[in-house]
Amino acid sequence: MIFVDGLPFSPRYSSTSQGKDILLALLENPILVSASNSFKAIPERKFSVSEDSTLERSKWVYIFQREYATVDPAVVEFVGTDEATTCVGLVIRNRRNGMTSVAHMDSPKIVEMGLSQMLSQLVDGLDTEFDHAKASTESEAQAEFGDHSFPLCTKIVQTLWAREEKFHIRTICVLGHNTRRDSNGNAYPLFNGFVVETTSGNIIPASFHTSTRCPDEIVRRIRVSASYEDTSWNGKLIETYDTATDQFQIAPCRWTHRQYYAALSLLQYTDSEILSVCSTSPTAEGSDFVDNLKRQWNYLIAHPYWTDTFPQKQPRVFKRTTDGRWRRC
Repeated sequence: MIFVDGLPFSPRYSSTSQGKDILLALLENPILVSASNSFKAIPERKFSVSEDSTLERSKWVYIFQREYATVDPAVVEFVGTDEATTCVGLVIRNRRNGMTSVAHMDSPKIVEMGLSQMLSQLVDGLDTEFDHAKASTESEAQAEFGDHSFPLCTKIVQTLWAREEKFHIRTICVLGHNTRRDSNGNAYPLFNGFVVETTSGNIIPASFHTSTRCPDEIVRRIRVSASYEDTSWNGKLIETYDTATDQFQIAPCRWTHRQYYAALSLLQYTDSEILSVCSTSPTAEGSDFVDNLKRQWNYLIAHPYWTDTFPQKQPRVFKRTTDGRWRRC
């Protein structure tokens, strides 16, 4: 069930519960338009350990594409994601205890099971209600609908609508609400990341330096593409963080020699060719997009057998150190 401003929400001009009608009605809702505008007016916070000594003492959790994490506000101060162009960043927060789950969704196929994964550690009773926000998605005009973000956003709102839980939509800064265009007409996101302050539930536009996209950055990036070949992750968000222990438990993901040979081939391409082949939004990618891909491919060439990365098919476990960093167990 979806609520806006405390009231049950339904599309004004449609008697159906089709995802498209619900999404368009939410995007046009004056309360949510105002919330989106307020959100976009917040200065972007840049996370960088090397430049921000305060952050080193903070406890944060960063998630990559197709990952999710549920955090306890008594333990973790910030949880966030970035690098979203054709993806959707999703926040669900338990209104009673502040437990917060964030996901970086990249396909309609993972929405139903992914939402169940997110909610599994948030529900604390039959009457649990949630604050919900969607932000940081593909930069495209609403009227264009697009091949990536619109179907994903549609699936998310359709699934929320159909579930029994009560979701109070606070922010929906997606599609046309998150679009700017350059002089050539290319569309870009106004922002491609956010962070949640767990104690307050406030959401802030954010970007993360490589030093804060941790731990185990390269392996976690590889899991994104490898998960499409690993049937054990069909329809699921990838397990990454353990709420109870405040540990990163990087669940194993299989990759085949196909990934190895693809890496060998793709490293021969020019940077512009890599952007064209490997991105769903080449003009909107960050300056480090190609470099990040090359680092993944070099790792795959050096470690062609996934069992070398995940011995005995066990997770890679990282504990938080006293200075806020991470150490592999």
